[in-house]
Amino acid sequence: MSNSTKNRREALLYHAKPSPGKIEVVPTKPYASQRDLSLAYSPGVAEPCLEIEKDLDNAYKYTAKGNLVAVISNGTAVLGLGDIGALASKPVMEGKGLLFKIFADINVFDIEVDTKDVDKFVETVKAIAPTFGGINLEDIKAPEAFEIERRLKEELDIPVMHDDQHGTAIISAAALKNALEIAGKDISKAKIVINGAGAAAISCTKLYKALGAKPENIVMCDSKGVIRTDRDNLTEHKQEFATDRDLHTLSEAMDGADVFIGLSKGNIVKPEMLLTMADTPIVFAMANPTPEIDYNLAIETRKDIIMATGRSDFPNQVNNVLGFPFIFRGALDVRATKINEAMKMAAVHALADLTKEIVPELVNKTYNETSIQFGKNYIIPKPFDSRLITRISAAVAKAAMDSGVAKKPITNWEAYHDELSDRLGTDNKLMRMLQNKAKTDPKKIVFAEADHLDVLKAAQITHEDGIAKPILLGDKEIIKELMLEIHFDADIEIIDPKCKDQEERRDRFAQIYWKNSNRKGITLVNAKKWMRERNYFAAMLVNEGYADGLITGYSRSYPSVVKPMIELIGKAKGVDRVAATNMMMTKRGPLFMSDTAINIDPDAKALANIAKMTSLTMRMFGLVPNMAMLSFSNYGSSTNEKTNKVKQATELLHKNMPNLIVDGEIQVDFALNNEMRNQNFPFSKLMGKKVNSLIFPDLNSANISYKLMKELTGITSVGPIIMGLKKPVHIIQLGSSVNEIVDMVAICVVDSQERELKK
Repeated sequence: MSNSTKNRREALLYHAKPSPGKIEVVPTKPYASQRDLSLAYSPGVAEPCLEIEKDLDNAYKYTAKGNLVAVISNGTAVLGLGDIGALASKPVMEGKGLLFKIFADINVFDIEVDTKDVDKFVETVKAIAPTFGGINLEDIKAPEAFEIERRLKEELDIPVMHDDQHGTAIISAAALKNALEIAGKDISKAKIVINGAGAAAISCTKLYKALGAKPENIVMCDSKGVIRTDRDNLTEHKQEFATDRDLHTLSEAMDGADVFIGLSKGNIVKPEMLLTMADTPIVFAMANPTPEIDYNLAIETRKDIIMATGRSDFPNQVNNVLGFPFIFRGALDVRATKINEAMKMAAVHALADLTKEIVPELVNKTYNETSIQFGKNYIIPKPFDSRLITRISAAVAKAAMDSGVAKKPITNWEAYHDELSDRLGTDNKLMRMLQNKAKTDPKKIVFAEADHLDVLKAAQITHEDGIAKPILLGDKEIIKELMLEIHFDADIEIIDPKCKDQEERRDRFAQIYWKNSNRKGITLVNAKKWMRERNYFAAMLVNEGYADGLITGYSRSYPSVVKPMIELIGKAKGVDRVAATNMMMTKRGPLFMSDTAINIDPDAKALANIAKMTSLTMRMFGLVPNMAMLSFSNYGSSTNEKTNKVKQATELLHKNMPNLIVDGEIQVDFALNNEMRNQNFPFSKLMGKKVNSLIFPDLNSANISYKLMKELTGITSVGPIIMGLKKPVHIIQLGSSVNEIVDMVAICVVDSQERELKK
């Protein structure tokens, strides 16, 4: 099966299973009892209706209007697909809704309007506008898009933005501002060539003018060449950027230009065109998926180039997701009546300024960089930068207030920043970031139970997504049959430890195992027998450098799998005992829970070591630990053997790791509730901190707690993550899902990457 056929199949399955589409409506109020239903609907619902009738602004108080955006299209200019019709655009609009939710916690209804008539489209949107707090127009062709947006902005009192125009304009303007600074060029003197004259190109050019670009220095091209004043049948929008200079072709326009902005189609810029540009040329080739000129070709042609594209696999991705979620977030939060020029410009400057700040370690780790710094390869923030929501949304909100379009001004900015941070939510951003980091340097990972369908599916995903380089262990015939079933036809190494072709390797592994263990009751005969067992064989593959990491545990009990790993892999230097932590993807962000799998009743010293290993694991993910040592007691409120060991463990940590933010013994509700904790225990080292790690006093409480959370709340649990072994070995839970296995593979790869850096 070809890659294109595979990708098509995967894309269709993704959208069809387990339920069609990408978004759903989730109730936000209780509905279990008859009383709940009588409040939600008749007769209780009459009360908020009457309050809204008295004052329409009460809709923001009693309904979801204030956090609900409509993503609306007629399907006339979809992605790179063109005019495919309203209904065919629905998957794209649902996708936009997903991005709104995961990046800014904004709810979305996607609306597909089946008309190309501007008047009908505008009237339809106006008629449904009372439902929404804002409207995001999407994938509407020019010039109709300009007229539709203009009329809706004039006639509605909620924010309206055509993201295809303004999203690209805002992000590219921020990147251009920084690129010009690096190049030492003044925007008022910069010669700019725009290739493309659609909605995005027109909006970009207008925003560049607002930044200071001079009209006489701008040349715009369309499919017919340079847009000149002597050309016939120019639209109103093209006339604004027509030139009377003696230029006719893109090649002529680029001669001596400082900046090229591509919003057109792939491979239309040739290397010789780049060579005619001015010193330190700035080239934004933003056609997707194929840029106007290939990135590698461009930087080979001009060593002094500052280059950006719309692609995620090259530096400086101009990605609309850096803008629209956070712009609408800020606009909604102050109940803005529109998104005006001041708000767009505030987003430009906030993005440009954020790029110059020190990049958080989590972002560095995500992109496998030691230190991302402002410069030619970093002129715009990365999409996974968690600071975007606080910086962009706050800047937009303030600009709305300053320009007089905010109906609900913010008075406490510190509280607002905290609220924005909390909105990052349960959307698994950290796992997306870890998978992204894994892709930067995928490692050889042994799948010890590859003859199980779900394990093999996970291997397929990690291979095709570039997360890992799988080595498949198990019955070869079964694996090959399953690979045919799931159309996994890549050239992947398959090893059956029991087969004759592995006899020499088995014997060699057995000799090594025996020599290392012959004073621990292991005979050579036993060693040879164990090397036929997949977990022992897999562990030796990692030990001897044939693989970088190992995933196992799908079909066997946890203790039976842990034993050979500890025996063969062994503990890392300075580690007394191995432990495990689970990363719970909660609404408040990632929450680490330890020890969930290995140590039944650790003493104070062991508990302190578990906390130490958990803190190191969290830092591997780029997180700063704020740790609570849990008990049924709060700071000495009860004294007995169980609480005393937690207290002693905390004292050991305070003594030996004074810079670690950790305290206890403390009850879990006080640990997680900042207000309760701050009021009752102002002396706590956790004062004002958001706890993101819970260290449990024993295995019973930890294991029960994380499984209870997982089953009752639907929270995603990643782990158990093994801590303290010499090599990257991770044991999944019995019967883990495909997604859970993929997550653990990503962690295993990142674990291997981090160990490699420390060598």
